[in-house]
Amino acid sequence: MRSCRSVYEPGEDSAMLERYVRRYAKGNVLDMGTGSGIQAIAAAQNKNVSSVLAADVQKVAVEYCKKSIKNRKIKFLQSDLFRNIKGKFDTIIFNPPYLPQELKLKDLTIEGGRKGYETIEKFISEVNQFLSREGIVLMVFSSLTKKEKVEEFIKNNLLEFYELEKTHIFFEDIYVYLLKKANILRELENKKIKNIKYFTKGHRGLLYIGDCEIVDRKSRKAVIKKVAIKAKNPQSDAIGRIENEAKWLRILNKRGIGPNLLFADKECFVYEFIDGDFILERLKNSSKTQIQKIIRQIFKQLSVLDCLKVDKEEMHRPLKHIIISGNKPYMLDFERAHFSNKPKNITQFCQFITSGYMNQILGNKKIYIDKNKIIRLAKIYKINPNSINFKKILDMI
Repeated sequence: MRSCRSVYEPGEDSAMLERYVRRYAKGNVLDMGTGSGIQAIAAAQNKNVSSVLAADVQKVAVEYCKKSIKNRKIKFLQSDLFRNIKGKFDTIIFNPPYLPQELKLKDLTIEGGRKGYETIEKFISEVNQFLSREGIVLMVFSSLTKKEKVEEFIKNNLLEFYELEKTHIFFEDIYVYLLKKANILRELENKKIKNIKYFTKGHRGLLYIGDCEIVDRKSRKAVIKKVAIKAKNPQSDAIGRIENEAKWLRILNKRGIGPNLLFADKECFVYEFIDGDFILERLKNSSKTQIQKIIRQIFKQLSVLDCLKVDKEEMHRPLKHIIISGNKPYMLDFERAHFSNKPKNITQFCQFITSGYMNQILGNKKIYIDKNKIIRLAKIYKINPNSINFKKILDMI
């Protein structure tokens, strides 16, 4: 094959990947970052392959392949990863640039970002939207890219992986991985949840977002709504947290508390996504009247929890456990919630709103709370949680 400046010359990693492309490629194939076109050719020669779309970010590479490769199965397209890609594929091939960036002028054919894995991370975060239900991804990368980071990206995006080959070359190990959709991802797609993407992670759970067709309560019409999917963090040793949180959301939704739970199973649960700000950010940017209204609403929700003998936990520092949408607060993360004869939700929240940083935020809005007095009232309320003692706390705000 003729050489081409700025086109990645096939090396040992390409040869390794090619062997598995010839063995596993099937159906409609996407060769991402085709470079010289070696993987596209290998895929097209597989009798189980019906078509190949070979894409590359570099125009020169695409033009070179169009001139050099003549195969009716193969079409070429310039695209920065998935930017210009449409449709689903049964096989996606990826030989990414995976070396840490050392030069000011990036070499797109070998450098995958400052740490080497940025391009792989972006690819994995988007690949599910273009992979068919039974589709596979064939990918090669180097130990220089940090194997543990690549595997973290894979797991975080609800994919399973299999190491097909590992070869040591000079100062690095080269890996060929086969990826496919995890069962949890297939089940979510069966429930008509689309465009599922990794969002963030906590100590015990991973959070994803997606789009789901649900019936709107007010209009009674089917609408597409953004949803959040919470699954167990595989790095957590906690047991039964997903089931516990889903159980409490079912109970508390009937009292207007928490995000609206849509459905749940042992592996995950799905609820309507709450688009808003975490509590500190919202309070810093709200008026005195708005802040007072928000804090009182939170106290009223906590009073309901106390009446139900539910201890939510973590209300002494709910920085990411309360989100404000519009002017309505929503409590999140009920994974540690449990029954208690002496729940401490209000007591803990009193500690929070009188803490140093919160005291500063409230003071800037000319809201002054006597710490000693409200803590004393909270203790009285905890011993005798009636409406009179609760109102005394609200009157402090």
